Amino acid sequence: MEKQDHMQDDKRVSKVKERKTTVFLSAVLVVLVLLLLVIVFVMPLFEKYCYTRMKYPVYGGMNEELKDSELYIDMKSGKSFCFLGDSITNGTAINGISWYQPLIPYIKGSISDLSYGGWRVSDLIMEKDNIPNADIYVIAIGINDSVWNKYSFSAQTPEEYIESIGQLTEIIRTLSPDAKIYYIAPWIFFNQDEDAPQRVEQYRKALEGWCEKNGCVYINPVPVLTDVLNKTDISKYMKDDVHPNTPDGVGLYSYAVLKADHERKAAK
Repeated sequence: MEKQDHMQDDKRVSKVKERKTTVFLSAVLVVLVLLLLVIVFVMPLFEKYCYTRMKYPVYGGMNEELKDSELYIDMKSGKSFCFLGDSITNGTAINGISWYQPLIPYIKGSISDLSYGGWRVSDLIMEKDNIPNADIYVIAIGINDSVWNKYSFSAQTPEEYIESIGQLTEIIRTLSPDAKIYYIAPWIFFNQDEDAPQRVEQYRKALEGWCEKNGCVYINPVPVLTDVLNKTDISKYMKDDVHPNTPDGVGLYSYAVLKADHERKAAK
């Protein structure tokens, strides 16, 4: 009898230990799941919240020279803006912060955006049904076409590039016949292959000539960017070989676009 009592006590103790172990393991599992949720969902959202609420000043401040640009005047007009482009417009490498983020406080009209990392002109053409309607389009596309031109989905020559630009422009003008269109030259890119600098410049020149003949505004910020970056450590402004960083890099890119447009306007 006494032996049976001991056995029953041992069973009860064993069951209590099992329950405690189960409770402990369940608690650990809950903590791990919560931690995973924080890492996967909460932290990225918090990081994005912080980044979108940071201040992104234009390099050197929004001075009178930059205000004396056609683009700035349009920004203050109250007209709607749509930005089209690749990863630099999309902010792919820098938590979704676009090159034009520092310009947003100065744009009085509504703003829309259609952009994605790695996009070429052909990608925007394929996305034609998703292009928003707007009064003014600012399009920065072509670095992926010109630097990696050997791929079949790229515009492999300057001639193919401007042919695609023509198709994209026709799509936009069908969507919004009175829209004003700015084309920004393919961006600066570091550590390219040996032939790339000359090739990319050919794409820029082709775009410039096409814009002059087809009623679009061409802005080439590359000389301004080059001038600033040649005087300092580029890591101050660049995330990598092609993407600006935050907040300094996007501030510089916004500045370079307005500065180049001011110079273009002054040269008329």
